[in-house]
Amino acid sequence: MTPRPEASGSHPEQPAEQMSRKTTVKKATVRKDTTVKRAAAAKKTGVKKTVAKKAAAKKAGAAKAAEKKPGTRNAGTKRAGTKKAGARKTKARRAVGRPPAVGRSAPPEPEIAVSPAVGTDDRERLLNGTHHTPHSVLGAHPVPGGVVFRTFKPYARAVSVVSGGLTVDLHDDGDGFFSTLLPFREIPAYRLLVTYEETVREIEDAYRLLPALGEFDLHLIGEGRHEELWTALGAHPMAHQGVSGTRFTVWAPNARGVRVAGGFNFWDGTGHPMRSLGSSGVWELFVPEVGEGELYKFEITRPDGSRTLRADPMARRTEVPPATSSIVTSSRYEWGDARWLERRAEVPAHQSPFSVYEVHLPSWRPGLTYRQLAEQLPAYVKDLGFTHVELMPVAEHPYGPSWGYQVTGFYAPTARLGTPDDFRYLVDALHRAGIGVLMDWVPAHFPRDEWALAEFDGRPLYEHEDPLRAAHPDWGTLEFDFGRREVRNFLVANAVYWCEEFHIDGLRVDAVASMLYLDYSREPGQWTPNEHGGRENLDAVAFLQEMNATVYRRVPGVVTIAEESTAWDGVTRATHHGGPSGFGGLGFGLKWNMGWMHDSLRYMSHEPVHRRYHHGEMTFSMVYAYSENYVLPISHDEVVHGKRSLVSKMPGDWWQQRADLRAYLGFMWAHPGKQLLFMGQEFAQGAEWSEAHGPDWWLLDPAYGAEADHRGVRDLVRDLNTEYGRTPALWRCDTEPSGFRWVAGHTDEDAEDNVLAFLRYDSDGSPLLAVSHFAPVVRHEYRIGVPDDVPAWHEVLNTDAARYGGSDVGRPDPVKPEPQGRHGFPASIRLTLPPLATVWLRPA
Repeated sequence: MTPRPEASGSHPEQPAEQMSRKTTVKKATVRKDTTVKRAAAAKKTGVKKTVAKKAAAKKAGAAKAAEKKPGTRNAGTKRAGTKKAGARKTKARRAVGRPPAVGRSAPPEPEIAVSPAVGTDDRERLLNGTHHTPHSVLGAHPVPGGVVFRTFKPYARAVSVVSGGLTVDLHDDGDGFFSTLLPFREIPAYRLLVTYEETVREIEDAYRLLPALGEFDLHLIGEGRHEELWTALGAHPMAHQGVSGTRFTVWAPNARGVRVAGGFNFWDGTGHPMRSLGSSGVWELFVPEVGEGELYKFEITRPDGSRTLRADPMARRTEVPPATSSIVTSSRYEWGDARWLERRAEVPAHQSPFSVYEVHLPSWRPGLTYRQLAEQLPAYVKDLGFTHVELMPVAEHPYGPSWGYQVTGFYAPTARLGTPDDFRYLVDALHRAGIGVLMDWVPAHFPRDEWALAEFDGRPLYEHEDPLRAAHPDWGTLEFDFGRREVRNFLVANAVYWCEEFHIDGLRVDAVASMLYLDYSREPGQWTPNEHGGRENLDAVAFLQEMNATVYRRVPGVVTIAEESTAWDGVTRATHHGGPSGFGGLGFGLKWNMGWMHDSLRYMSHEPVHRRYHHGEMTFSMVYAYSENYVLPISHDEVVHGKRSLVSKMPGDWWQQRADLRAYLGFMWAHPGKQLLFMGQEFAQGAEWSEAHGPDWWLLDPAYGAEADHRGVRDLVRDLNTEYGRTPALWRCDTEPSGFRWVAGHTDEDAEDNVLAFLRYDSDGSPLLAVSHFAPVVRHEYRIGVPDDVPAWHEVLNTDAARYGGSDVGRPDPVKPEPQGRHGFPASIRLTLPPLATVWLRPA
């Protein structure tokens, strides 16, 4: 209830039902008049009102209402009246007072007047954008003497209250404030009639409504455990107390005030102050008649009194960059992938075929939208036999050349390619084609753009308050404060959001190493040890554990993948299982094997004559192959910024480069671990990737003279995926030592010959033999050790086949083992090893 200021005079108490039955008032206004006395004011109104009740006759019991002209005024300079000077005339009928009980005399009720105008302090705070509880001042409030109506409509010329058949003009108090006091006992249902210079609008009053965010939501937010945070914060079109509009909510605990600005108020948030919902730090405002498609931002008054206009951290749709506004949105998409979602949880990812095609959507086929990509990408990936696509970050980002790794809109798919529902359509199309969708996710850091997260409410909020902890030394960005529960909640819920709202099948978490170590890329003196004196970021460890545990619990069949380049113990170990370091596992499903990638590419870059001195670079990965569940990544990072494309890393002439590439891919697909290949490398693109124009698709144009060379490599990738998918020995026991055995690779002779050979086993013992020869010569009658329980071996893939662009050295007929031991096996087979090639053999 609004505090009652000092006042003089009296005011009658009138029942609301009598007012509606007895009174017909077309218009009433309140005006200032400091020179006219009460008697003169009462005379000028021309309206008689009931202000007291006469005593009833003792025996008759009949009530008679006496009429009296009021002379109400407030403690300041305002008077109550029913006529505005020089304006329209107002008519009112007399209201009849309530008769007292029979046989009693009713003492006259004291008349109390309240100034309807907003008080000076509240007025200044509303004008300055520093009011925490605007709903306690604006709207309709019962006070002694009736109901006071107050509204704040900058630029309005007049405002009236409309309730049933009653229309009452509000007094113009200046600066966009309007008010009146009406003798109602209860707050009636009402709307506002707002007159602007060129239009009149009848609207709902946002400040008559209760908070649209529940106490349970606030409780979970306060604990940092709201796993569906996107349903509580942000902009949500909805119906509230029978009114259609949009609920705006934002977390800004350091703000002195928050207002919402957008196209619906001409980007002036003055008239739309939000209310603070207590200690939660959340601000809320339900704005009637604002719906989907409206642009908005939050106008935040910082602790120092300055103001900043910020995009919504929880925005689920944004403008197309470089524009930065958030957009009110809701989804109406109807999914068609129910069968996919049911099936994906049947077998864990590390025990399933898992071959990934990495894609940068804006440049895969430049100019295509999400929906146009849905017509081409699933068909292309399915034709090549990949089981999954991995999308480089699709969350909104301001700078295209960052490739999406500097995110400002963590909950919004980039608007460059369409709407959120358009993105859903693409994911659905991939699922219906039988292709899983992984997405790069970037919780390590965020850019410093002044309209986004950096010092969001005037102080460090999402970033760490310690500048040394906040500043990322490599990328000029800010690191998240993983120790703050609300920030951790923001990120954990974001991971769940992409999996649940967009049916993403897995998250590849970027830059995990930079999160785990306090001294990452920092010199001594630039970092502070943790509470145990170590370099581990304990807050980041707890965050990653919570994120993985929450995602796996809520979303069956999903997989999380860590891009982690160090020897951190237990990246893919369960969070509740401790390790030698004393930490529980981080809980990821898979980890990028950066060591294998660096070692194997270094080996391949050497001239074949020198490879014998680097043989260990191809075998060392098996020393630690079962310490984690690995992905073998040939990603975008390896084919940009002067690193050259995959085929261009290979030595020799064009024929040798392609042969080396084919042999390397054959080795990679047979090696324990899942495979990932970046777009363009599947057809031996010679140039580095550029986000500006994407892959060189013209290389596959039949009119191009060397098209067959590129098509041959792509045909090999298709066949590798086909054989891989139907050979459980290559994936069933990927993470078990029993699924692998070296044949050739550890002797000086193997190194001299540039030969690597190993067996892969299915859980039932079914083998596949992979032999890689990284020398540019043919080796005839080369003896390879094999088990003696396989009657014959049949070549199922040869990267030197003519259809791939090779020299077509091979053996199409089955080869039988001979009882001559080799490589520690009781039997052996004699093969002709093609130059720079990998051969796969299975039991015939």
